[in-house]
Amino acid sequence: MKKRTNGILLYLLLILAFWGFTFVTLNVWLKPFSAAYEQTGEVTAGYLAYAGIGLVFSTPAPFLSVLILALGWEKISLKAFFARLLRTKNKRKTILLTAGLCAAALLFALLRGTPNGAPWYLFPAGFLVMIPLVGLAEEAGWRGFLQPELEKRLRFPFSVLAVAAIWAVWHADQWLDVTSNHYGDSFPGFCVNILVWSFALAALYRATKSVMACAVYHAFVNAIGAVYDWNALFDPFPGDVFTNLYRAAVLLGSIGLWLHADRRERENTSMENRRNSNDERYI
Repeated sequence: MKKRTNGILLYLLLILAFWGFTFVTLNVWLKPFSAAYEQTGEVTAGYLAYAGIGLVFSTPAPFLSVLILALGWEKISLKAFFARLLRTKNKRKTILLTAGLCAAALLFALLRGTPNGAPWYLFPAGFLVMIPLVGLAEEAGWRGFLQPELEKRLRFPFSVLAVAAIWAVWHADQWLDVTSNHYGDSFPGFCVNILVWSFALAALYRATKSVMACAVYHAFVNAIGAVYDWNALFDPFPGDVFTNLYRAAVLLGSIGLWLHADRRERENTSMENRRNSNDERYI
C-alpha cells in the first residue's frame, strides 16, 4: 500500500515539475515569440524553441512521467514499458467498444457541430497524427497509470473525480495563452466535458485494459476539431438540451460499462480462486 501511494505521489510530482517548467518557458519567457508568430507568420529561433518545448514537454508530460516511474522506480525495461502500453488482450471487444464511443462523438458532431471551413481530409490526417502525439502522450499517464492506481484506493466515482480534477487543472494554463485554441473558451464547460470524458475513458480502460484504446478515442475526439468548432461543440456551458443529452448518455453508458466490466472481473477472480482452492486439495 505504501509503495502504491508513493508511486501516485511521485507521478503527481513529476506532472507538477513538467507543468511548472512549461508554464514558465512557454507562458513567460517565450510567449512574445509565439504572439509574434501569430501576427506575422514569421518563424524565428524563439518560436522554434517555443514549439519544440511544447511538443516535447507539454502534452507528453503524462507519458514522460510514467516512463520515468517505470524505468527509474519500477525498474522495468523500455521494451516491457512499451509492451504494457500497446497490450490489448481482447482485440475484438476493444475495437467494438472504442469504435462505438468514437461513432457517438462523430454522430454528435455531424448533428450539432459547426464546420470551421477546413477540408475534410484534415480530420483523418489529424487523427493519425494525434494518436501518438496527443492520445498516447496523455493516456499513458492518466488512464495507463493514475486512474487504475487510484481505483485501488478509492471507489470508482471518486477516483474518476480525482483524475478529472487533476486533468482539468493541468489544462488550465491554456486559458492564459492568447495563442491557445482554448483561449476564450468556457472553462466551466471544459470542466464538464473533462468530467464526462474521464468517466468514458476510465470505463473504456476498465473494460479493455488497453491504453491504446483510450489513446485512439482521445485522439479521435480531438481530431474532430480539425473540421468543426471544437469548443462550441463540446465545451458550451451550460449547453443546450441536445448537448446535455449527449453528455448524459455518454456518462450513464460509461458508468454501466464500468459496472459490467467490474462485475465480470470479480466473477473471473472468484472462479480463479475456487479453481486454485480445488487444485490445492489434490496436492
